Amino acid sequence: MSSGSAPVVAEPVPLFTADQINARIKTLAQEIKSAGLTAEAPILLVSILRGAFVFTADLIRALHLEGLDAEVDFLGLSSYGDGTTSQGRVRLTRDLDTDVAGRTLLVVDDILDSGHTINFVKTLLASRGAEEVKCCVLLDKPSRRKVTVEADFKGFTVPDAFVVGYGMDVAGLGRGLPYIGTMPEATSD
Repeated sequence: MSSGSAPVVAEPVPLFTADQINARIKTLAQEIKSAGLTAEAPILLVSILRGAFVFTADLIRALHLEGLDAEVDFLGLSSYGDGTTSQGRVRLTRDLDTDVAGRTLLVVDDILDSGHTINFVKTLLASRGAEEVKCCVLLDKPSRRKVTVEADFKGFTVPDAFVVGYGMDVAGLGRGLPYIGTMPEATSD
């Protein structure tokens, strides 16, 4: 490999197809609407960058089709650094532009595994005066939980494997895949 060439990444083994993901997001939007998340101001989706941006885009459209208007803002966090394993320390890399005091919030994240990120975000937003903080994750990996925290809404439960696609990456690559797959010979230890 010459210098400047992109690293070769093995093709992920499909876990959830684009159609399965789209169907589940439609159902999640219905579940969120049924949960009665209403407030004087529209719900604010707090999307966790970078992995959740694709999921957030599809979810906000699905919520709109259910008649639930929502605003969106982005919170940049890092707990993985350059690796594939959460380091247990969450670092704020981009803050919200929106004042959350008195607001109903729905934190949207790609995956709930150790629980450190969701716990950090819920604590942060509550300390800023949010009225209600709920959480919606596309993937839940309960076998990896280190902190007692659960999502209010979850798309799929996944095994202890490293996942990629649909916004999630491995070493910065794979976010554009329209499906979610597991990486061969990769684990999330």
